[in-house]
Amino acid sequence: MQKVSGELDPSTKHAVRHRSNSSIIELESLGGAAQDQDQRMKRFRQETFGEKAYRFRGVLLVVCVPLLLIAFVLFAMPRRTVQSSRISSVDLFENPDDIHAHHSLHLSSSRSESDRKYAVVFDAGSSGSRVHVYCFDHNLELIPIGDEIELFRQTKPGLSSYASDPEKGANSLRVLLDDAIKVVPSKQRSTTPIRLGATAGLRTLPGTAAQELLGAVITLFEESPFKFQSDWVNILDGVEEGAFEWVTINYLLGNLGKEYGETVGVVDLGGGSVQMAYAISESAAAKAPKAGEGEDVYVKELNLLGKKYYLYVHSYLHYGLLAARAEVLKLVQEQESCPCLAEGFKGEYMYGSDTFKAVGSSSGANFRSCKKLLVKALKKDDACEHMQCTFGGIWNGGGGDGQNKLFVASFFFDRAFQADIIDNPDAVEATLKPSDFRKAARKVCAMSKEDISRNYTRVADSDLPYFCLDLAYQYTLLTDGFAIDREKEITLIKKVKYKNDAVEAAWPLGTAIEAISVT
Repeated sequence: MQKVSGELDPSTKHAVRHRSNSSIIELESLGGAAQDQDQRMKRFRQETFGEKAYRFRGVLLVVCVPLLLIAFVLFAMPRRTVQSSRISSVDLFENPDDIHAHHSLHLSSSRSESDRKYAVVFDAGSSGSRVHVYCFDHNLELIPIGDEIELFRQTKPGLSSYASDPEKGANSLRVLLDDAIKVVPSKQRSTTPIRLGATAGLRTLPGTAAQELLGAVITLFEESPFKFQSDWVNILDGVEEGAFEWVTINYLLGNLGKEYGETVGVVDLGGGSVQMAYAISESAAAKAPKAGEGEDVYVKELNLLGKKYYLYVHSYLHYGLLAARAEVLKLVQEQESCPCLAEGFKGEYMYGSDTFKAVGSSSGANFRSCKKLLVKALKKDDACEHMQCTFGGIWNGGGGDGQNKLFVASFFFDRAFQADIIDNPDAVEATLKPSDFRKAARKVCAMSKEDISRNYTRVADSDLPYFCLDLAYQYTLLTDGFAIDREKEITLIKKVKYKNDAVEAAWPLGTAIEAISVT
């Protein structure tokens, strides 16, 4: 019998020892097969992830490409927001988290609405009554009301037409008040100031008629849902008009809150008076002359957008465009004609309760003679009791950075447009020089009334005889009256561009801003 070794060969170490030769052979064969399988398993277990990915790359490509395309499409699709969606909130939000998000958005919108401030301003003029409603955000920026930058409504006749029936006069404002109530949210009405400023119409009423009218208006406003104080209904004086005009223009230009030297000065030429307003330094304000009894103060202090301004403002009564005509005609009543009127004109000029003879020379108007007459009407030779004066012995404010840039409004713009100094019919502002008025005046003064009518079709018939006088006065007022260099650039303004709108450069907006700033 063959002797079996006491140890297995290394290649068959997993075989079991048996006595028979055939068993040994069979086990050796099984041991070899197990070894091959073990080696294959070992190779499989040692295969890396990269090797697997490479081996199955075809499958991965087929699966991943469609998934990537779907993800890209979802990412690129515009996201639908609550603000732009037209479907209902039930359709938009399908789970509690979405509903909570919607509720938070609603609260945010409510807070935004509550941050808004409104102001209601009535302008009681001689020809009609007007209401302005403005809306401001928390930065005091204008927010449109509907499609317009403001709500504006008007009614005729003016408040002064109801002098004999004050209650009826107040009731004439009720339809405007109702319109204002409708556009101001109910939650904000109690904090929305309402004011009324009456101008020329009420100033001329006799006796106590004006005060009785204003008293009836106060009763009407006290019954309204708006915030109100009785002294918020009054007759505006020239200083207030000039100051609020300055506020309006500088607000629309984005100057409020800046240093006073970065603001612009304003000259507003009305019919009865002309206002000059510009910001001065605190030291200059301290040197302002004391106002006498019954006189307007020279400096008005305003707190706007966290900035305190010292505003030189003066209203020159009797030196508005229409009043200046009367001042000139007073000087020539004893003469045969006036060198400022159109050739061949004969008529009468009525201003207020006065009537003046108005006769043009047969040889036509003369610009140089007219200007001399205008300088006399401005009382340039009156004694100046202050360091510097404009005309009529009035302190000029001392000048300074706040007057470097001048915006001139109202009749300045109108006459420049009629005289073709402004040639764009759609213009709301224009830059020119005082000398442009001189050039236009010299041209017009050389024409007869008929020639003026033929060459200047924008001028109303009633203004034709005085067109030379008006243009010559505007030039003289700027250069001799306010001592503005005739070649200095100034800006004529009718409206001010504000964002995407053009806003009227008028005092009611200034009143609204002041009212909001102090509430």
